[in-house]
Amino acid sequence: MSGQISYHAGLSAEDIVAENYRRQGYEPKARRWRGPGGEIDLIFEKLGALVFVEVKKSRSFASAAARLTERQMQRIYASASGFLALMPMGQDTETRFDAALVDGTGAVRIVENAFGF
Repeated sequence: MSGQISYHAGLSAEDIVAENYRRQGYEPKARRWRGPGGEIDLIFEKLGALVFVEVKKSRSFASAAARLTERQMQRIYASASGFLALMPMGQDTETRFDAALVDGTGAVRIVENAFGF
């Protein structure tokens, strides 16, 4: 039962984040896209640039942020590379990797360029 609750809470958090990006003029390109490294929660496009978004939900923004690991970021990079291979400009497509943090109240904090390697 706990797994189902977590799954649905994750879907709800993704819905909230997706709406947040749409209100800012981003066009949804994919949701839960599975590539060579695993799943990317959300992918958006704006003005020819792609934004790969990892959604993290927890009681607080700090605990949500702490759930994003370096290993996970590497897997997202690998999958993003697979997605970029499908784009007209390929790996030369302008990209950004964001973390979308959702707290226990459903508030959203977007951390742009969150993957700092």
